[in-house]
Amino acid sequence: MLRSLHFRFIVANVLVVIVSVALTALIASRVTGNEFQRFMDQGDVLRGRRLVTILSDVYGQSGSWADVQPAVERMSQTNGERVAVADSSGTIVGDSGHDLIGQTVPSDRLPHLGKMFFDGVHVGYLLVNPASAFAPTAGSPQYAPAPPRNSASVPSPPDRGGFLNAMNRYVLLSALVAGVIAILVTLILWRRVLQPVADLTAAAHKMEKGDLSVRVKVEGKDEVGQLGQAFNAMADGLSRLEQLRRNMVNDVAHELRTPLTNLRGYLEAARDEMVSPDSKWIDSLYEETMLLNRLTNDLQDLALAEARQLRLVRLPVNLGGLAQSALDAVRRQAEARGLRLGLAVVPDLPPADADPERIGQVLRNLLNNALEFTPRGGEVTVTVGLGSPGLRVDVHDTGPGIAPEHLPLVFERFYRVDPSRSRATGGAGIGLTIVKNLVEAHGGRVWADSTPGAGSTFGFSLPVAGAGERLEECVRSAG
Repeated sequence: MLRSLHFRFIVANVLVVIVSVALTALIASRVTGNEFQRFMDQGDVLRGRRLVTILSDVYGQSGSWADVQPAVERMSQTNGERVAVADSSGTIVGDSGHDLIGQTVPSDRLPHLGKMFFDGVHVGYLLVNPASAFAPTAGSPQYAPAPPRNSASVPSPPDRGGFLNAMNRYVLLSALVAGVIAILVTLILWRRVLQPVADLTAAAHKMEKGDLSVRVKVEGKDEVGQLGQAFNAMADGLSRLEQLRRNMVNDVAHELRTPLTNLRGYLEAARDEMVSPDSKWIDSLYEETMLLNRLTNDLQDLALAEARQLRLVRLPVNLGGLAQSALDAVRRQAEARGLRLGLAVVPDLPPADADPERIGQVLRNLLNNALEFTPRGGEVTVTVGLGSPGLRVDVHDTGPGIAPEHLPLVFERFYRVDPSRSRATGGAGIGLTIVKNLVEAHGGRVWADSTPGAGSTFGFSLPVAGAGERLEECVRSAG
């Protein structure tokens, strides 16, 4: 659990969310507190100037503070704060709370109070929440007096720690709620991302136990979706190969059983002296043994080719001459089927770098395949020419052709276009696979083209023997 990718992703994202939310809350708290303090300080200055203007008018109307008490009471009701006024000597002459009238502000506190001036003469002090002036600690710094007719410095704002603490609590609560929501969203998103990976893991375990029918549901076209598509394609390929393998085992068992049964029957009849050996009887036995020999040779060649253990004796080979020899080898078979054979070779071709025996086997396999599927009266043609790069050989027949859905699979082992065919009419499906492996062992490639009803073409390419300049000269001369 602790080492799972799911757990690590969740922990990493939760940590990121916690750090991000905490940092955001801290910065928001600091910035908001500073901005609020600045805003309140500016508000206090404006409010103090407004109070000074009103009180200065009151002082100017009578030339004394005799009528100041009603004014401070109205200010207190309007502002919601206690307001007091002291004369120039520090004696309280007006107090919205009434109990400080007549008391004298300590002389060490006077410099910290807001001073009021009228016509340039110091006439008194303004006290907002005046109880702080009588506290044992120093008061707030005084404000600079305003110049013209009347001015004053205003005491600092009251303690606003309660408000800031409440604001910080709301910020913290908001951060916690945002963090919880972010974590929930992260869990949901990661579940959507990692659930397909978990499904792939479960499907792989089922496939490991032999269930090749398992598939995963693919949603979306992102990287995980592409991984799911690749897994399903792999599972399809494995299922197809497994089915082909089973078909091949059944085919090989059937094809081995038939000649072995015939051989056994002939030999039992000869042992019981029910038949006497003659040339026809010996020819029949020979055909059965050759059938077994071809089948076992094909299987051995396939095993060696797929294990990359083929031993190649590579020589400069005249592909035109090799194609002619392969055609001569199947000529009697073609004549017996009423088929025509043709050969077209581009002149002055360079030799191929190939094992003549193995490439001869490739040509015979392709020719036998073409002869099997070409109807009487048809034609099989071999073309040898230049490829890109190297040399190319094409074997074309005038048979029924191959359907497009079968064409990409014809070189897979044990695959047969018509599964009902026996070896006598189509083989066990390994001839073209052997061709593919032999050509690729030479560094070439194979291909197949077909149009249903117009025949098929199977081809392969081979490298040129010697330096590459020879091939370039031939290309230039042919062009």
